[in-house]
Amino acid sequence: MELQLLIDIVIIFSVASITNLFFSRFHVPGIVGYLLTGILVGPWVLGLISSEKEIEFMAEIGILMLMFTIGLEFSINHLIKIRKIVFAGGFLQMSITIGIIAVIAFLIKSDWPKSVFLGFITALSSTALVLKMLQERGEISSNYGRTVVGILIFQDLVVVPAMLLIPILAGNNTGITEAMLVLGAKAILIITFVLAGNIWIMPRFLHLIARTKSQELFLMIVILICIGVSLISYKIGLSLAFGAFLGGLMISRSEYSKNAYIHLMPFKDTFTSFFFVSIGMMLDLNFFISNLAFVLSIVVLVILIKSFVVGGVAFLLGHTFRGIVIVGLSLAQIGEFSFILVKTGQSYNLIDNNFYQYFLAVSILTMLFSPLLIVLARPVSDYFLKFPLPDFIKKGLFPLPEIPVPEFEGHIILIGKDSRSSNLAVMLSDMKIPAISLVFDPNEARARQLKGISAVYGDALNEPILEKVHIKKASAVVISIGDFQIASEVIKKIRQINPGIFIISRSACQSEMVELIKAGANQVIPEEFDTSLDMLERVLKQQKFPLQQIEQIISDIRDNNYASFTKTDD
Repeated sequence: MELQLLIDIVIIFSVASITNLFFSRFHVPGIVGYLLTGILVGPWVLGLISSEKEIEFMAEIGILMLMFTIGLEFSINHLIKIRKIVFAGGFLQMSITIGIIAVIAFLIKSDWPKSVFLGFITALSSTALVLKMLQERGEISSNYGRTVVGILIFQDLVVVPAMLLIPILAGNNTGITEAMLVLGAKAILIITFVLAGNIWIMPRFLHLIARTKSQELFLMIVILICIGVSLISYKIGLSLAFGAFLGGLMISRSEYSKNAYIHLMPFKDTFTSFFFVSIGMMLDLNFFISNLAFVLSIVVLVILIKSFVVGGVAFLLGHTFRGIVIVGLSLAQIGEFSFILVKTGQSYNLIDNNFYQYFLAVSILTMLFSPLLIVLARPVSDYFLKFPLPDFIKKGLFPLPEIPVPEFEGHIILIGKDSRSSNLAVMLSDMKIPAISLVFDPNEARARQLKGISAVYGDALNEPILEKVHIKKASAVVISIGDFQIASEVIKKIRQINPGIFIISRSACQSEMVELIKAGANQVIPEEFDTSLDMLERVLKQQKFPLQQIEQIISDIRDNNYASFTKTDD
């Protein structure tokens, strides 16, 4: 069995590598390749995989690590700040979606218990898929990213109550009240434990481990925390995935959280790929082809209903039209926890095998389309923004008050909401150098305004917004955007409006440098070499190089766009 598992892993990695190599040419997200890999190697097409249970187990580990890293990126304070999104936004999204789906199902001659159950499994979205996409695009902490994460957290919280509701829907309600009270008490207990760990226990404990200077021990302890808190959560009736998220929150306050995140990333990416492969393996292709028209019509209906409901909730939370579209399309799929509810519903005879196959086909297709929908969200919103929409829809219900922007000339424009852009804005302000920040996050824009920094909230791809920060009169623009594609489009847009402006952009890796320069950037600063330059400077000082020569060497490397780092052996 162990040998067979290794063979299956080799098959999965081989097919996934070929599939993603092909899709990468068209900038299709890797998740699509993993889902298609699962369909191809699964029992309904090529039938190459024998160790399905073992693959599903590794997929479960992937979800745990994904949720754990999301917890690491968050913090208790951050969670408290988005409590309105979690509870108000999450409750509205779940209740409205369940209501609409239940009414539609009832009108198609289903009884109310089954209709409500169908509403529950449709209302849930894919935490693993959506958070992985947001993480890859660097949008977890964005304004709309916070809303997406908040709604997903609420959905994860209601999975357990939903499972307790299933026996009631099936007509078996013995001991449900007592079970709910016990679950509530246990939930309060583990949340108290997480708070204590976050504030007092973990910072001291991880510092003690870090003092050993053993990276192996540190990694082992981090994985132990992830799995340990997940198991405690599962034992008291909550989900493993939500427990992993809580485990990440426990460490998030520690100064070693970033170190833990970096150590876990390779494991998380590898095991998460198994999750998407395992989902693809479930699809019965013969059933799907036989019922193609009906399945596709249900897929379209689900995407439309969920997009409009979630978009409506985003509107009530104050998002701009672009945020409404992005949030709505991001959560338009059916999630992985729905599979757990469906299995439980089967055991209580709420659904039959035929319904189960329809559910699998629809949910997998919505997942398959989701990466494309998320990528298309911006172009779709841009298209509709060309129409004369009311201002309260374009700008949101709670727009930032208009603050007059000084009539600068020869100034610097800072585009981005991350700490690099924020720190640079403060430094330029201290040096009395005229600069304007352009931030696509109302909270960050407001924070900079309160510091006395000229800041404008808006999208850098929007020409009127660029004109508002006097792009034609600016001497330079510094772009610090996590998403490579968006950064590239912003550079092209700015270069069209002001051909002579000097553009500096950051890039996540070396491979993006050339593309950003082709897009119109004068200089690109790759993050991965910042530390290398700092180390080089220190080495040269240790070697007694003259200070002026060191400055010249560093300057030459920067001026040549790090050419010495990017040489290849021909």
